[in-house]
Amino acid sequence: MNEELVEKLEGLEEINPADKWLRTDMLPHIWCPGCGLGVVLHAYIKAAEKAQIPREKRVVVSGIGCSGRAAGYLNQDSYHTTHGRSIPFATGIKLARPDLNVTVFSGDGDLFAIGGNHFIHAARRNIDLKVICINNFNYGMTGGQGGPTTPVGAKTSTTPYGCYEHPFNLPWLAATCGATYVARWTTLDSRRLRDSISEALTKKGFAFIEVISPCPTGFGRPNKIGSGLDEMKLYMQEWDMRPANWITQEGANPRDAEVILGKPIVVGKFVDIDRPTFLDLYWKIIPYKEEEENHGEEKPRGV
Repeated sequence: MNEELVEKLEGLEEINPADKWLRTDMLPHIWCPGCGLGVVLHAYIKAAEKAQIPREKRVVVSGIGCSGRAAGYLNQDSYHTTHGRSIPFATGIKLARPDLNVTVFSGDGDLFAIGGNHFIHAARRNIDLKVICINNFNYGMTGGQGGPTTPVGAKTSTTPYGCYEHPFNLPWLAATCGATYVARWTTLDSRRLRDSISEALTKKGFAFIEVISPCPTGFGRPNKIGSGLDEMKLYMQEWDMRPANWITQEGANPRDAEVILGKPIVVGKFVDIDRPTFLDLYWKIIPYKEEEENHGEEKPRGV
């Protein structure tokens, strides 16, 4: 290899400003062509920069599935956990180190099938976590099986004639369980997604963002959608995701956010409220002793 080519290749390291946030030794990634996970990961990187959260304060926890690979690609503290247990791991980190900004980056199957019980109780307790759910309507890594978000009528490897189970409406589920911030975007909305993640990262309490993401291999192929680009065009055209509440600062009713094949996908911010977190209530109720500062008197921590 000549010296001129070596210099050009070395210069490539400085071309992508996101490189410093990625473990470039783990690249190229293993995600399929047209997959939306790279868009979501980049949105998280840019959102953390916009929110001015230093690298040493960021933690990402991911579960099993295609989205779980995100933990291995980020050049920061991250944990790739067991199936469905990303939220319990993240809860432990947050309780042990409340000063850290902890984000769960996982998929619809990991979070709402085997991990569903953990999700509803973390939201109920209002643990100060940020949960980004990449919803591609199937178990993409393990064979394209139907999952808890597969729309009625959609074909998967386990529903070859069409799904006959009602899917979860994830924004409504999160809102009814007590999340303080709830939003939904698609990978087509990369800038709005970035801004929403940035907002969620600085929001106190349990924040949830659903990202509708193409899976051309597991979902697009059996449903004859085509490539990842074709699936994003579907969001814009056949699923016409531009209703009147395109961006709803006041909060559209998440009950109306169900994903139905052939009908509009409602996107935007649904919930943005304030309520005490788990640790807020814990330190208010459970006293502790500060011998030096309080001369032996008990004082609720955080008050």
